Amino acid sequence: MKIRSVYAPTDSCEVHRDDRGLIADVFYNASVQHVAMIESVPDTVRGNHFHKSTTQHILVVQGSLQYWFMQVGDAPDTWSGSSATFVDVRVGDLVTTPPYEAHALKIGPEGCVFLALSQGLRGGRDYEQDTFRVPTFIG
Repeated sequence: MKIRSVYAPTDSCEVHRDDRGLIADVFYNASVQHVAMIESVPDTVRGNHFHKSTTQHILVVQGSLQYWFMQVGDAPDTWSGSSATFVDVRVGDLVTTPPYEAHALKIGPEGCVFLALSQGLRGGRDYEQDTFRVPTFIG
């Protein structure tokens, strides 16, 4: 798991501010195959899965969530949620989920709207082709 604020510049992503507001690069020279906007009601859970080949990015645009995660490894049939941990994710945070990292989202008390951006199979008819469910592991 990697998390960064889109409001802070990086080596490849710039932030431009002036009296009109802000323009923040989310990606630069990156291949993204699918983008979905997801609205969630307060205190619900999403996820409880991992991807074997897809890298998924979550950009919170409204509200908040807890991002729970843990490495599954090459033997997902030996699942144990005991080593899961979480980070609090707020507006402007971009969380990157690599393959073989189980993830679950606990939506904050105000609800949440986020963009899910995928590098790999994840949208349309391909939605479930690289999604592997795991038992809930939110503590």
